[in-house]
Formats: sequence, structure tokens, C-alpha cells
Amino acid sequence: MAASKKDPTEPIRKKASEFPNVDKGTACTQASFKANKKGFLYIGEQGGRYKAMFKLDKSIPEATKLANKSPEEYEVGKNNWVTARFTAEKPIPKKTWQKWLTESYELTGASKAKTKK
Repeated sequence: MAASKKDPTEPIRKKASEFPNVDKGTACTQASFKANKKGFLYIGEQGGRYKAMFKLDKSIPEATKLANKSPEEYEVGKNNWVTARFTAEKPIPKKTWQKWLTESYELTGASKAKTKK
């Protein structure tokens, strides 16, 4: 790991850790973030690039458009899991990952569970 390059996954990991009731772990070689025992982010380095996987619903049309335009960077997979591949030089746009991360977290039901008392 080169200390001179800034890890573009760090702000995404930090934000994911700040959501309530999040369990952090590992799945294969990636960091995993779960709430209500449901994964909402898998992130790590793979083949010299970085990779982040988000579970989406409302943003699937946007993700599909990105995947059609840049299939080497975005992929819509099974069960609405979207994979983004990026580098330190060309990270995921902040507005995109923030929106997708929040949506992915909310799909776990953790944000609703907290408000029920």
C-alpha cells in the first residue's frame, strides 16, 4: 500500500461507520458494513483499483445509465447490487456515493427500526 496515494475509499468507509447500529467486518478481501444483519456496503481494493458495492432501489435507473455509459466503471448486478470501480485519480463522485450509501443503508431497515419505540 503506497503511503503517497490517498485512499479514495476512506471517506466512504468513514461515512458508513457513522450510521446508527452498523456492524463492520470483512467479506473475502473487502470491508463489509451491515445493519440489521443486512449488508449495505462492501468496499476494498481489487486488481489495482478500488471497488464499492451498494444495494440500490430508487437509484437503479441512474446506475444503469452510468453502467451503459462506462461499463468498466459501473455494473448493475443481481438483486440490485451496483458495483463501482474507481481509482485514486478518478474516484466515484462524492454526490453519487453519498446518495447511494444512504439509500443502501436505508434499505436495511435500520433507520426505520430505530424510530420505532
